[in-house]
Amino acid sequence: MENKCSKYEGLFVFSDEETLNKHIEECDECKKEQEKMDKVSELLSEVKFYYRTKNKKMKKLRAVCAVFFLIFFSATFGIISDNSDLTDALIYGDTLSAEELGFPVDSYGLLMVD
Repeated sequence: MENKCSKYEGLFVFSDEETLNKHIEECDECKKEQEKMDKVSELLSEVKFYYRTKNKKMKKLRAVCAVFFLIFFSATFGIISDNSDLTDALIYGDTLSAEELGFPVDSYGLLMVD
């Protein structure tokens, strides 16, 4: 039975490039692994442009949405704070009862159901 070389992963991760290249020149199995890794690198480099442009588009879209919401909410808050009729009606802690909303209620203040 033939012993397979298991040094490629360790050399790839933990050693420098010079040591890895020296071992690849000596070992056929590691040379095959390096060829596989080179093919994967080529495939990744082919699709890299697509993902980078997609990421840029998403960043631009997020920035535009953030600016839109900032302008929208600042304008809405400005209108509410400037209009005294709205601020008087929306006082914190005030709640409208069912009777004030115009619903039929019984003597306990509960909604009347026929």
